[in-house]
Amino acid sequence: MARDFFGRDQKSKRDDDPEIRVTDRRRIQLDDDPETDNDRPVDAPNLKPSYVEELEGRTKAAEQKLQEVQSRFEQLRKQLQSETDETRQRLNRAADERAHREKGNFIAALLPVLDNLQRATQAAETGSTPEVIAEGIRQTASSFENALAAAGVEPIDAVGQPFDPELHDAVETVEVEPEDEGKVVADYARGYKIGDRLLRPARVKVGRHTAKANKA
Repeated sequence: MARDFFGRDQKSKRDDDPEIRVTDRRRIQLDDDPETDNDRPVDAPNLKPSYVEELEGRTKAAEQKLQEVQSRFEQLRKQLQSETDETRQRLNRAADERAHREKGNFIAALLPVLDNLQRATQAAETGSTPEVIAEGIRQTASSFENALAAAGVEPIDAVGQPFDPELHDAVETVEVEPEDEGKVVADYARGYKIGDRLLRPARVKVGRHTAKANKA
C-alpha cells in the first residue's frame, strides 16, 4: 500500500481527512468588476483633432442658422405675396367702382340730350314751326357737347390751321391764294380727342395753290 510523505497510508488519509477545496476568487472578482465587464460596449477612441471638431461644430451651427433664415424668408415671402394679392384686389375693385361711377355720370349727362330729342320729335309731330324745331335741335346739340366736355372730350380746331395728318383727314383740296397753301379751309366732320388720345380725326378740305384744285 502506498504511503505519503509522512509515512501515512494514503487510503486512510483519503478516508479520515476532510477534503480541502480551494476556490479561485480571482476570476470571480474579475467577472464581478464592472470596469472589466466584457458585455458593456466600449466607446471607440476619438481620433479627430480638436480643430476638426470645432470646424464641424461651426458647420452645424451655420447650417442650422441657414435653415432658420430660409424659414423666415419663406414666411416673409408668403406674407408679402398675400399682402400684394390683397392690394391688387383692392385696386381692381377701386378701378371698377371708378369706371362704373364715370360711366354713370356720362350717361346721366346724356339724358338731357335724349329729352331734347324727344321734344324736337314731338314738336315736329304736332306741326310746330321750323323755327321751333330748329331751336330744339340746337339745344340738343348743345346738351350733347356739354356732356362730351364733362367726360373730358375736346373738339379739334381745324379751320384756319395748318394741315396736320395726325389730326386731320384730307378728303378734298381746293385752289387758294399762296398764303393759304396747306391750310384747312373747311371741315366736313369735326374731330375729337380725350387727353392725348385721338378719338376721331377731323375730315377737312385743304387749300392748295395750283392751277387746278384736285379732289382727294
